[in-house]
Amino acid sequence: MTTRKVPFAVGEWYHCYNRGIEKRTTFEDSRDYHRFLELLYLANDEFPLRRNDIGIQKFEEVLTIPRGKKLVAIGAFCLMPNHFHLVLKEVLEGGITAFMRKLGTAYVLYFNARHGRVGNLFLKPFQSLHVSTDRYFQHLINYVHCNPAVLYEPEWKTSHIVDPHFLAGHIAAYPYSSMNAHSGARTPTSAILDAEVFS
Repeated sequence: MTTRKVPFAVGEWYHCYNRGIEKRTTFEDSRDYHRFLELLYLANDEFPLRRNDIGIQKFEEVLTIPRGKKLVAIGAFCLMPNHFHLVLKEVLEGGITAFMRKLGTAYVLYFNARHGRVGNLFLKPFQSLHVSTDRYFQHLINYVHCNPAVLYEPEWKTSHIVDPHFLAGHIAAYPYSSMNAHSGARTPTSAILDAEVFS
């Protein structure tokens, strides 16, 4: 078991992220993305998680299932083809570790069964950075939500953006981040986020 240089502390926010082993694709299609989003919601519960026990339900219905005590507060998320970003606050002692373990295990079991593979899908351990100031928190939310820019303008960070309006529109419309919820839109994935992050 890996010991973190900076242990998680209750009440503190962290940027938690991970990528596929060998930079491989971890989300093949919309079904994979939706399963991971469902698990972001369902794994945030003190009780054990078995997605198959829920049965076949629409994506929107899964995100309304009652849960027990939350392990973490989720402030933002973005899923990319070969990695993901989460902004998490430790709510219960050991909550982030328990949440990330449940999330990762459930998703890898689903992904491997669906795509006929075995073994790890994500690097271990997942990476984390402490969010030490409000300014850093705001910057991090923007950074997480801007991740999809690379899908439309691969050199957007280092060179001139050809069409800023085009890029901004695609970032806003990206379906696998919490950008819409942060912009005030009513979306099913708003249920994943903690209301505190908007205050």
